[in-house]
Amino acid sequence: MTRWWMIRAGDNNELIPIWLEQGIASIGWPQLGNPKDYSDKADLKGKADAVFSDENPRSRSSWVNQVWRFSHQIHKDDRVITYSKEKREYLIGTVQESHFFDRNTGDTKYPNHIRISWERKRIPRDSLPQRAKNSLGSTLTVFRVDEWGDTFEQLLMDPHAGEFVETKDDEQESDSIKDLEGIAQGLIEDKIDRLDPWEMERLTAGLLVAMGYYVEEPAKGPDGGVDVLASKDAFGFQKPIIKTQVKHRKSKAESKEIQQLLGAHPMDSSCLFISTGGFTSNALTVAKQYSVRVIDMEQLVKMLVDWYENMPSDIKGLMPLRKMYIPEQ
Repeated sequence: MTRWWMIRAGDNNELIPIWLEQGIASIGWPQLGNPKDYSDKADLKGKADAVFSDENPRSRSSWVNQVWRFSHQIHKDDRVITYSKEKREYLIGTVQESHFFDRNTGDTKYPNHIRISWERKRIPRDSLPQRAKNSLGSTLTVFRVDEWGDTFEQLLMDPHAGEFVETKDDEQESDSIKDLEGIAQGLIEDKIDRLDPWEMERLTAGLLVAMGYYVEEPAKGPDGGVDVLASKDAFGFQKPIIKTQVKHRKSKAESKEIQQLLGAHPMDSSCLFISTGGFTSNALTVAKQYSVRVIDMEQLVKMLVDWYENMPSDIKGLMPLRKMYIPEQ
């Protein structure tokens, strides 16, 4: 089976003219040197950790994976796709020579190369089914797209083939949006997971501030059963007063912890219990019986997204998020 690869043409799509002129495709990370000089991927990762020590560890791992993939897994006769944003069309080529490292070929910032014989024919983006557009929209620099190889071959032979490929665009677009939402949910959950307990209390306080409450700044150390106390006025006279317990761990909150919150001062307050590990069935029963509002990880993420714009800037620094727009259904 022919292997198909998507390779991004630089950060701003600027490499396509030089790729076509020199018959190449290239990727960067010149600071790592020639990836063929490393004994294995772990060795390359050690170099990346040293060179990019100020960068996010997850980003470093992703870069290493892409450099290794490009230099060790793309072979002669594999097929390659890249996308021209300016013309909204895909370019297709065939690998003539696998990886070589040369700072004098192509753009000096992109010294990792493969030789490509580029097809003269281009494939308009609008010819592709929606699922293909979504798959090819990954932000990775190098990734496999074998499942769309036959579609591209069809379109190279018959430009009208795409008219018959897509029959459920709306349904697939809806599924794609759900996929994006699910990915975003997972990424935010991962970010919350990396907070320590005190940072989690600060995040909760920031969320309540975003909702219009005044909060007592959470302090490290024993809390008497209440992590965050919030009220509708600065003096705490106006009700509702909300006492909040935050449990940031993998295990579920139990009924006795709900009862501890109920018994904590001030006694006449509304109760909010946040547990990123969820709740036992007994805990949910007690919470329902005594009108304690419970929030698990999934609900917390939704509330963060809904109220994020109103959160204090220092809390946004604790949990930096970026807004993304998607089409309405």
